[in-house]
Amino acid sequence: MQTCKAGDVPVVKGDKLSNEQCPKNDLEKDAIKSIPYASDISSLMYAQVCTRPDIAFIVNVLGRYLSNPGHDHWVAAKKVMRYLQRTKDFMLVYRRVDNLEVVGYSDSDFGGCSDDRKSTSRYILMLAGGAISWKSVKQSLIASSTIYAKFVACYGASSQAVWLRNLILELQVVDSIFRSIVIYCDNNAVVSYSKNNKISTGSKHMEIKYLTVKDLVKKGDIVIKDKRTESMLADPLTKGLKPIMFKEHVVNMGVIKSFDSLV
Repeated sequence: MQTCKAGDVPVVKGDKLSNEQCPKNDLEKDAIKSIPYASDISSLMYAQVCTRPDIAFIVNVLGRYLSNPGHDHWVAAKKVMRYLQRTKDFMLVYRRVDNLEVVGYSDSDFGGCSDDRKSTSRYILMLAGGAISWKSVKQSLIASSTIYAKFVACYGASSQAVWLRNLILELQVVDSIFRSIVIYCDNNAVVSYSKNNKISTGSKHMEIKYLTVKDLVKKGDIVIKDKRTESMLADPLTKGLKPIMFKEHVVNMGVIKSFDSLV
């Protein structure tokens, strides 16, 4: 794929992958044997873990089919590689700012996986204008409501944010880290639920560990704030978007072509 044509985006709105696209017979399995799907996905995973939060969602999805990939999965993988061909000069860039503080964005879909109806959690934590931690992963449970799925995602973001806060405190280089870390979420119910002791219909079946988010808010370690969906920086980590919106989010993550883009 070193000489492949450049692609616009790694995944677009409406792209769907599932077990239904896996080989159903020996003929289809033989046709995919010569394709280096597993090794290519491993390489993509390395890239997204280190420096490319913009491909985290689709690489996570493609990784679900390592044991039995189909033709459509391979086509989707090549689409990611064509996108990387266009953006191979892109890098994570951090800006000089007067006030260093960690800011988080947390989100999830609801039952987005067509194979088992599990939701996908995602978060991205920013510092100095660039992403410093991110994750897109299918939840281990089947959420019974949107607030449940969103709160599970908030738990992951909050846990990582507190860990980063403790790390930076030990380094003693950022005074502003003593403030509460802001975690943005695009669901008003989650924001309200994090601040009160009420049990709603959608939240009463939550596992206890996810309720630690409320405790972190109460202690002042984090603050959950509302953010419009259009401005939700974690959006590309859970679903395909329209190209214009995707590219805007990627720039806001700090993934840009060169330092000239900062001028």
